[in-house]
Amino acid sequence: MQVSIETTTGLERRMTIGVPAAEVENAVAARLNEAARTVKINGFRKGKIPHKVIKDRFGKGVRQEVLGEVMSRSYYAAITEQKIKPAGQPKIEPTSMDEGKDIEFVATFEVYPEVTLSDFTKVKAEKLVAEVTDKDIDTMIENLRQQRQEWDEVKRQAKNDDMVNIDYEGTIDGEAFSGGTGSNTNLVLGSGRMIEGFEKGLLKSKAGDEVTLELTFPEEYRNKELAGKPVVFKVKVNSVSAPKLPELNDEFFAAFGVNEGGEAGFRKEVAANMERELKKASKNRLKTNVMDVLLEQNEVDVPSALVGSEIDVLRQQALQQFGQGAQNLDPSLLPDELFREQAEKRVKLGLILGEVIKQKGLRADAAMVREAIEDIAATYETPEEVVNYYYSNKEQLDTVESAVLEDQVFDLIAEQAQIKERKVSYQELTNPKQAAEEKADEGKASKSAEKPAAAKKPAAKKPAAKKAADADAAPADKKPAKKAAKKTDKE
Repeated sequence: MQVSIETTTGLERRMTIGVPAAEVENAVAARLNEAARTVKINGFRKGKIPHKVIKDRFGKGVRQEVLGEVMSRSYYAAITEQKIKPAGQPKIEPTSMDEGKDIEFVATFEVYPEVTLSDFTKVKAEKLVAEVTDKDIDTMIENLRQQRQEWDEVKRQAKNDDMVNIDYEGTIDGEAFSGGTGSNTNLVLGSGRMIEGFEKGLLKSKAGDEVTLELTFPEEYRNKELAGKPVVFKVKVNSVSAPKLPELNDEFFAAFGVNEGGEAGFRKEVAANMERELKKASKNRLKTNVMDVLLEQNEVDVPSALVGSEIDVLRQQALQQFGQGAQNLDPSLLPDELFREQAEKRVKLGLILGEVIKQKGLRADAAMVREAIEDIAATYETPEEVVNYYYSNKEQLDTVESAVLEDQVFDLIAEQAQIKERKVSYQELTNPKQAAEEKADEGKASKSAEKPAAAKKPAAKKPAAKKAADADAAPADKKPAKKAAKKTDKE
């Protein structure tokens, strides 16, 4: 076998491989001889079929199979011999395949880049720390009550936080438009779900009322055909319901898996879970900060083949978020560019962490893997079943081991990095986006309060938004039931 390699551009390599004709012809002959002993052809006794008949009937197909096998085998032998580590699958192009002549083909592929790690002592990062206060616990318990609130129909006028059931029809210039009609629709007043003025216009309405709302679609409305246009909604109020929060009693506590200790025991359980979430959030925020600095300080060429594979993973994850309705969707409808930046970042970070693992000879610590699995299992009614599930499922165990190994790399880097602590609130640490929005709203309210009434600007128009819940790591039909008490921050 003859091998020659040339660098085309960057990480791409072009390897030309030559294989003696005898290797191919001998393999073809051996396979045809085997066929002559085993195949059946009408008019011939088994094992007595002339070689020419066998070759005429099967020769072309057998040769194609042998050529494919020889090229594959030769390629892997060549990269092993040359000590090359390809990133992704090669593109194989035959250049000489004539019978009786030496075969030659070209394999084009990318290689993994050489990664030179920066000095970790120059990594500067900020660690956010917080405490769980009694007020934080009160807020969390109130959130849990709201998650389980019920609705009682009332005969009074509607006010903010009430839920109205309505029929409505919207028209523009007297004509109905797509998406502008609804019936038996539940709407919580003050939720910001509808366009500016819609919910406010239903305040003080009561069951049986018919209300006409003359409004204008926001300029930044998601449907560009409707943006900025005046609209008239005719709304019929079918019912008004007031929120009814559950009482803090043993029944409520039991719904979260707390069966003893009363309210004090429930608060203790909530606080313990909040502390656990706080610790996890602090580490994750620091980890993200450190990883971002690593990306800035370490220049790495990224193989396009790995980026392409990562894009495919991200695309599949995006489709999974759409649920069952996405099963028949064509993945190509989501363009590569939608995921490219994130994919490149993930591949680059993976190469950096991989180099640290290689240089330090790290392996997933068995005790840390056990601790991680037990931490997951602690949120379920039967922890021992969850532990057994993970250790009997290689794919799930590999996932945990990879996460633990990544944490080990992070810990190693963090020990050398310059890390400063900054104290923040529980909300800012565990839910930074919501905390930022609330802070911004407070700032707007403060500024508005300083202005005369005539100078106040109208409230910002905000489109409706939905949040998708994260799926559990293991299949729901196989994992034991999860403890409700552990889910103190979301359902």
